[in-house]
Amino acid sequence: MSAFTRSRVPLLSELLWRRGLLTSIVVFIVLFATVNLLSTSAMGYFDISYMSSGGATLALAAIGQTMVVLTGGFDLSAGAVISLVNVLLATHMGMTPGSEVAWVVAGVGVGAAVGALNGVFVGFLRLQPIVVTLAVMFVTQGVTLLVADKPGGAVPGAFAAFFTGSVIPNLLPAPIVILAFVIVLWALLKHTRFGTALYAVGSDVDAARFTGISVPMTTFIIYTLAGAAYGLAGVMVTAQTSTGDPLVGDPLLLQIFAAVVVGGTVLCGGRGGCLGTVFGAYSLMLIVNILLVLNVPAYYSTVAEGLILILAAFSGAAHDHLPIARWLSAPKLPIRRLKAAPRVSTIVTLAAQPTGTVMPVVAWRVRHAEKLRYAVPSYVCFAIVLGITAWVYHGLNFSYLTALAVLASFLIVLALGQGTVILTGGLDLSLPWSIGLSGILLAGFAQGNAASALWAVPAVLVIGALVGAANGIGVVVFGLPPVVVTLGMNGILQGAALLYSGGTPAGFAPPSIRWLMTGHLLGITPVIWMIIVFIVLATLLLTRTTFGRRVYAVGNSQRVARLAGVDVGRTIVLVYMLSGLCAGLVGIMLSGFSGQASLGMGDDYLLPSIAVVVVGGTLITGGRGHYLGMVGGVLLLTALQVLLAGTTTPASIRKILYGAVVLTAVIALRERTTI
Repeated sequence: MSAFTRSRVPLLSELLWRRGLLTSIVVFIVLFATVNLLSTSAMGYFDISYMSSGGATLALAAIGQTMVVLTGGFDLSAGAVISLVNVLLATHMGMTPGSEVAWVVAGVGVGAAVGALNGVFVGFLRLQPIVVTLAVMFVTQGVTLLVADKPGGAVPGAFAAFFTGSVIPNLLPAPIVILAFVIVLWALLKHTRFGTALYAVGSDVDAARFTGISVPMTTFIIYTLAGAAYGLAGVMVTAQTSTGDPLVGDPLLLQIFAAVVVGGTVLCGGRGGCLGTVFGAYSLMLIVNILLVLNVPAYYSTVAEGLILILAAFSGAAHDHLPIARWLSAPKLPIRRLKAAPRVSTIVTLAAQPTGTVMPVVAWRVRHAEKLRYAVPSYVCFAIVLGITAWVYHGLNFSYLTALAVLASFLIVLALGQGTVILTGGLDLSLPWSIGLSGILLAGFAQGNAASALWAVPAVLVIGALVGAANGIGVVVFGLPPVVVTLGMNGILQGAALLYSGGTPAGFAPPSIRWLMTGHLLGITPVIWMIIVFIVLATLLLTRTTFGRRVYAVGNSQRVARLAGVDVGRTIVLVYMLSGLCAGLVGIMLSGFSGQASLGMGDDYLLPSIAVVVVGGTLITGGRGHYLGMVGGVLLLTALQVLLAGTTTPASIRKILYGAVVLTAVIALRERTTI
């Protein structure tokens, strides 16, 4: 081998390792050139300065998310932290330079504190990052609403000019300098022992632990640094808007993940970096600008962001070990599955008994001791809440119990879908707009016509199942993390709902659906009878069918389930289809309950759908749980919500309470064998 050839090998290896960064740079250059070509005039300093300021918030937040993803985690609390810092600065910052500096430091510190809270639960208590950060997101949103429940406040003009102006007039925008400073800090961190530990944890956490790396401490520090980055993003957005808005960070979550994957960071951890993320963030902003220049409706932006997230995640994960690659390369030989394995085991056990031996009868309580241990507490707590409610309101009447059952019906349906997904070790974040789109479609299809219910309701349910099938295919066939697929799908569904409704949903639910949710049948609301039947069928589905046994098998161990002859991929796809079907049904029920659909009608059901599952005793990592326990969780949280709604407790406190309940339940019900 010649010296020239030998020198090319390390270079090619380095280029392959950095292909994500190089691709993000190329994409940015192409998009920048496209915007310049589509513009009526060449881009000048003002345009570049405006662009640098507009993308800085997303870039800073995505840098924090990148550090978390590099360790193999996910942080859903980023947008909530940005909103909290924004309202704190807008409502408390004074007009003096000292106050400005103090609140900038406080904003970064608040973000770091929230990140540290995440780090404690994920790093030291070893809880699942998605559930922890989702619960912390709701707690943070509640605190934000306590600080400011509506837009308002102001910051000094000098503060805004410092972060969004120019360091060198007509030459160097301030946001570019801030981002460059953060990237330099990242480069220094990356080349320290801690930076090596960061990548080691993301590449193989067990190997990192065996080499002496403190995985809990590394994880804790990373989440703290990520929170500080979100805090700095909150400072930046405050400077950009010069006011406070408790919802300013909510739309950023999808964009943050999209920027990370477009920037070349692999979602399974261990490869990527923050420099590519910056280019990814600005590439997303350029895509939005291109859509605006082409007069494409703004509703398409969330669709584009969702598609970009999914496609970029797939391209970043594309390699020979993807499920689709294994399937395409595998020999197509007929395989006889062991469908009767449990029955064979029973026959062998019986045959091993001596002739004439009477099998001992095991009491029902003993056989179901573990299920009762985790499911019964939710019913006990439900009884306690009912007792407190009776004491506060001097008794419980029939109307209260009926109203409680109707309000619980939505979560009882969602618990089957989300609970089954969680039992397999997944999570469905597409529920909010699966519900919203379903309700909007029903009202739009039916237009209040009674006869239209015969085809509108089945059509909406089929669409919900197809959405779930798309989620399942993304997880199974393309090997993408459930949180990425379902989060991207949620954005796509949001855009689809906005496009279909034009931003203003029209139409009304059919009279039959309206009667189902608000009428009377044998003295009670008809939906209660439907829910009783639903609970019975759902319980039988998960406990008495082959599908139910496969769900638990997949949740306990996909590898073992596959060796036992279970079609793991098909089971997971069916599970997500069931979740989409349940979300569609809830959208129909909500439209019937209110008479018409509204945008965001499903937003309040994401965390509760997870909360009722874990409060009902289901293990968040899958494999353990019972649907009747989930129903107990629904009754508990609904009764608690009704109790708080009857007082002067604000919505912010209810958000905090929901997040705290989820965290407490996850900690209390985690596997005791965790080391």
